[in-house]
Amino acid sequence: MESNCPGLAQAGPAVPVPTWLRRATLQPQTLEDTAILAGAAIGALDSIVRRQERWAGAWRQRLALAAAAMTARQAGRVEDEAALRDSFLLARPGDFLSIGPAGLLLLGWRRLAARPAEALLTKKSLAAVLEEFGFFTRGGAAVSDLADELRQLGASVGTVETLSGAVAAAERHGFRRGVGAWLADALLAQRLGWEQAVPLLGAEPALGASRPRRVAAGATAPTIEAGPERTKALLAGQARAALRAIDLSTELGRRAERLLASAPKLRAKGADIVVDRLLNDDALVASRGDKKAAMSDRGLRRLFDRLVDLGAVRELSGRTTFRLYGL
Repeated sequence: MESNCPGLAQAGPAVPVPTWLRRATLQPQTLEDTAILAGAAIGALDSIVRRQERWAGAWRQRLALAAAAMTARQAGRVEDEAALRDSFLLARPGDFLSIGPAGLLLLGWRRLAARPAEALLTKKSLAAVLEEFGFFTRGGAAVSDLADELRQLGASVGTVETLSGAVAAAERHGFRRGVGAWLADALLAQRLGWEQAVPLLGAEPALGASRPRRVAAGATAPTIEAGPERTKALLAGQARAALRAIDLSTELGRRAERLLASAPKLRAKGADIVVDRLLNDDALVASRGDKKAAMSDRGLRRLFDRLVDLGAVRELSGRTTFRLYGL
């Protein structure tokens, strides 16, 4: 039977991570050693990003979910990944005000994962993400100043200083709860020329829990010499985050292969559209029909049941109603 899904190429080979790199990231010794580890980990991650796999959208959104859950925890909220996924997928279509503060944090991280990297640090984008992170009272001047500072950071200093400077800039303007990690991830993507950013630092508990010294307005962004322990912690966190992203890419790559291999067995009209959506998002809800695929609620549920039987997707909620499916 002919496949309804074009381009069923298999995913690229998994990126091997040397054992020494995994061991070293657990307890880096010096700042120089940590910088080398972070560079090696980001280099390995870069090779995955540049492959532009068909499942990269689902990968980035799964990482965004993990970052949102950690950010919510740092804000003193109780929502975990499952609750955040529910708040987003089960909200009324277009009614993002009903998803609550934690759900808005997820929107912010999903923004990082979905928008073109070059558009993430515009004043308009920054204003939107700051609102999603709960900073509703900030005026336009603060956003404008932050955008200008980030633009200077991205153009004038090295990668290490760019990342530490992004975190410091967020704190200097009073933006905590993961904003610094979001900005650092966006600047890293721009620095490396990635088309879309990969949520990394948001899932690092140490980064959000640290209490760095406050930097006076107008002061130079911290460098390796100005704050070695803080920079070391940031680079170690980035190395760990990159390795987690690599491991997740290996796992989702295998699952995507099974989904694409199952696609020729799907007889439902519009199945190719649903498969594409599964490859590009964290999860889909089965209780709402897919208008783009011209598929009813019942038809969509039957398609997901078939995919589960084939071992191509998983049911993620554990419920008997309002079920959610993804890689």
